Amino acid sequence: MSEADACHRFIFRAMACDNELQLVGEAAAAARMAEQAMAEVRRIEAKYSRYRADSVVARINGGAGGEPVAIDLETERLLDYAHAAWLQSSGRFDITSGVLRQVWDFRSARLPNGARLAQALQRIGWDRVERGPGWVRLPEAGMELDFGGFGKEYAVDSAADLCLAAGWRQGLVNLGGDLRVLGPQADGRPWRIGLRHPRAPEQVLATVLLSEGGLASSGDYERYMDVAGRRYCHILDPHTGYPSQGWQAISVTAARCLLAGTVSTVAMLHDAAGGLDWLERCGQPYLAVAGDGSVHDGFPVRQNVHEGPSKPLPATQS
Repeated sequence: MSEADACHRFIFRAMACDNELQLVGEAAAAARMAEQAMAEVRRIEAKYSRYRADSVVARINGGAGGEPVAIDLETERLLDYAHAAWLQSSGRFDITSGVLRQVWDFRSARLPNGARLAQALQRIGWDRVERGPGWVRLPEAGMELDFGGFGKEYAVDSAADLCLAAGWRQGLVNLGGDLRVLGPQADGRPWRIGLRHPRAPEQVLATVLLSEGGLASSGDYERYMDVAGRRYCHILDPHTGYPSQGWQAISVTAARCLLAGTVSTVAMLHDAAGGLDWLERCGQPYLAVAGDGSVHDGFPVRQNVHEGPSKPLPATQS
C-alpha cells in the first residue's frame, strides 16, 4: 500500500465523549486536515454548549424574559432546522425542553418531585419562542434553549463538510458513535459499523456497511436510572416531562448525521407502534430494539453480524 493509500486515525475528546477521525491519504496532509476538523468540532462546542457562560446559548437563555438577543446566520439556520423538526415531529423535538434536566437527576435513583416537574413543563414550548431575521427572544424568564439534542450531529456534519471541501473523499468523522462517512476505506470497501447491543454493551447487535452518509443512534442505555424495576432514561418527552419508554435503542442512517440523529431521537419518543410508523414515514434505513427486546430491521441491505467481526462504536447520548 502506498503512502497515499494509508489510513490515519486521530483520537480526541470533545463534547463530553471520545471521538475519532480517520482519513485516507498522505500522513502530513491528513494530520493538518484532522487539526482543522477537530478545531471545527471544538468551535461548535464552545459556541453552543449550555455549560459555557460565554456561549451563544447562554446569552440567549440569560436574556429570557427580556429584550431580543442578536444571533448570527449560523445560529439562525440551526433554529430554522429546530423549527422544521418541531413541526414534523408534532412537537416531540423541542429545544426548549432542556429545562427538564433541572428536575431529573439520574444519579439519585428517585423520581422528580411532581410540583417541580409541573413548573418545568410550563416553561417548555417552542411555539412561544419569538424570532425574526437576526434575533431571537425567549418570552418568559426561566425558559431555555438547549442544542444538546442535535449539536453533536451538527458538529459531525460540519467537520465532514470541511474535509470534503478540502478534497478528502475517503475517511470518516465519529463523535461518540454519531458519524459521517466521507467515502470508502483505502481498499474501496465500505466501512463496517458495529451497532452495540443496548443490554450487552460489549456485544455487536448488527453490522452496517457504509460508503458514505451519516449514522446516529439514540438509546436508553447511556444515562438512566432504575426505580422499582423500571428504567428511566435521559430522553425526555416535552409533552409529559417523563422519559421515553417504548424503545431500548434506535440507529438510523441518512445522507447527513443531523437528519439521522433527529429521526432516531424522535422515534425514541414514540411508543412501539408509533415509533415504527414514524421511522417508516421518514424513509431512512434503521435498526430498532423495542422495549421488549424485539429487533426491527429497516435496512434494505445490511451485513449480518455473524459474517465477520466488527467493533462496537461508542454509545451516543442523543
